[in-house]
Amino acid sequence: MKKGMIVFAVFSLVLMLFAGCGNQDNQAAQGKEGAAASFKVGMVTDAGTIDDKSFNQGTWEGVVKAAEELKLEHRYLKPNGTTEADYTKEMGNLYDAGYKMIVTPGYKFETAIFKSQDKYEDAKFVLIDGTPHAGDMKSVVKPNTVSILFAEQESGFLAGVAAALQLKEGEAGFIGGMKIPPVQKYNWGFQQGVKYANDNLGTKLNIKPENVIYQGTFDNVAAGSQLAAQMYDRGVKVIFTAAGGVGVGAINEAKNRATSGKEVWVVGVDVDQYQDGVYSGDKSVILTSALKKIDTAAYDMVKAEKDGKFPGGQTLMFDSKNDGIGLPEKNPNLSEDTVKKVSDIVAKIKSGEIKVAAEQGSLIE
Repeated sequence: MKKGMIVFAVFSLVLMLFAGCGNQDNQAAQGKEGAAASFKVGMVTDAGTIDDKSFNQGTWEGVVKAAEELKLEHRYLKPNGTTEADYTKEMGNLYDAGYKMIVTPGYKFETAIFKSQDKYEDAKFVLIDGTPHAGDMKSVVKPNTVSILFAEQESGFLAGVAAALQLKEGEAGFIGGMKIPPVQKYNWGFQQGVKYANDNLGTKLNIKPENVIYQGTFDNVAAGSQLAAQMYDRGVKVIFTAAGGVGVGAINEAKNRATSGKEVWVVGVDVDQYQDGVYSGDKSVILTSALKKIDTAAYDMVKAEKDGKFPGGQTLMFDSKNDGIGLPEKNPNLSEDTVKKVSDIVAKIKSGEIKVAAEQGSLIE
């Protein structure tokens, strides 16, 4: 009888222990799920604003889309200046407010992220279009950071092919902002695209050295208007702008000329700039735009963190193969034939039949 009671007691104790372990496991799992569901995502802008039709807007739209879909708290902060200290300060403010995932747009954040990824080890950082470094360009991507780059040369290539196919012949130009790798790759890709169309698709669009210019900033709207006016006066029919606010100035100049009946065009950059080029009704001077799917990159990283799959420590490349670059889905100023031929080119880039160089080569700098 006593033996039976002892066995029963031991059995009951074992059941209680298993039950306790099970409850602890469930509580731990629920705690992890709760933490994942409640993390807050923030963004620090650069000198621009979240409606700049460029990097800030694209990044913020991706953050907002993910946050609303996943029901996450989100906000952005705009620094008072454009120094490393200004950017670091706002990242610290987000962190102190409980925003443990911070997304930043552009190369200007490279040194700030380099320091912050060590200072805030329990935060997650997303650096779009740049890699963290100490000022020496030696990339150091820590486990709590992901660096995202784009194949701008492929996007520029597609825009060059499209412009050549649509206009058939004439002069083209390029206005860049600062002479940095992403802008240069747009330029070189565009030139390769024009050349490919001329060599293989029967077009005769020409680019002269004097019509390839880097203005030196991303915010001088007046300079963009002036440079575009000079190019159009030299007979240029289409200008590819990779220059932020400088590009806005070029678009404004094209709109003024189009309003007076002249045929001039602009190829937009980073995001679909068609609406920015509207000058009458729904007519726009934007022939097409060379896209970087900045919004997709931001969205994907927030979603990855929510799913527990944040690719920390990695540098990711968004290119044709993963649809990270391209032209807009809708191109009102491109013919169906042009769109079809560009689509064929995309397939050839994806398959490796066409390789777009990310270096200058023999192209116009």
